[in-house]
Amino acid sequence: MAKKIGPPFTVHPKFVLKESEASNKPLSSGDKEKDKATVQALAAKIGLQQQMLYAGHKHKVLVILQGMDTSGKDGTVNDVFAAVNPQGIRIANFKGPTAIELAHDYLWRVHAQVPVAGEIAVFNRSHYEDVLITRVHDWIDDKECQRRYRQINDFERMLWETGTVVLKFFLHISKAEQKSRLQSRIDDPNKHWKFDPQDLAERKFWDAYQQRYQEVLRATSTLHAPWYVVPADSKTHRNLLVANVVLETLQKLKLKFPDAKPELKNLKFD
Repeated sequence: MAKKIGPPFTVHPKFVLKESEASNKPLSSGDKEKDKATVQALAAKIGLQQQMLYAGHKHKVLVILQGMDTSGKDGTVNDVFAAVNPQGIRIANFKGPTAIELAHDYLWRVHAQVPVAGEIAVFNRSHYEDVLITRVHDWIDDKECQRRYRQINDFERMLWETGTVVLKFFLHISKAEQKSRLQSRIDDPNKHWKFDPQDLAERKFWDAYQQRYQEVLRATSTLHAPWYVVPADSKTHRNLLVANVVLETLQKLKLKFPDAKPELKNLKFD
């Protein structure tokens, strides 16, 4: 069974985002290799749960990953869902909207990517960009931002009421850790493909992003779609926490393989 992950990591109305907590590792055993092995074991169990989810074709699971640049969204997908059959998972990565997307409401492109029955969908960034970068750069005002909070809560409640489990993870890294990870992308030629000069430009707005993230987390963490704040300076601890929450959630669905078909019991091939 997964460890029960509760109040210490979920957001409440008076939640305060503290940079000092990004390096916390409360789930760690103190042995990095042992923790990595635990993540692999959890990933294997998630893989089995996903098989039953896919076979049952009833439940839908949406995992939302948000965080500053280099917070580990790709790494979380790679490690936590390492044992999941590709048929049963879909990754959606929301970049700057296209002209067609801008011609619609901001949730239009998001709704098109939510999971179907039997599927896990992972949003690597999400509709929350429309109340983060847009607010940091004053592309929308506070009145519009508050309106979008209400719309997002309504949207996620609709998903929940129609059978989608919504899990939201904020991967919380410190400014120092981001600096280290950005520098490693510059220093290692094999990581140059990961480097985007825009990351440096956005880093200048670090404090503004932290303020907006705190506001977003408070305004949109609900009973039907809670936010989990994941200390993510440690990649292994990040994976431990996310994997435990995902596995615990899947186990609560009491998934099982469909009943055997009686007509196949005595079927033999020549």
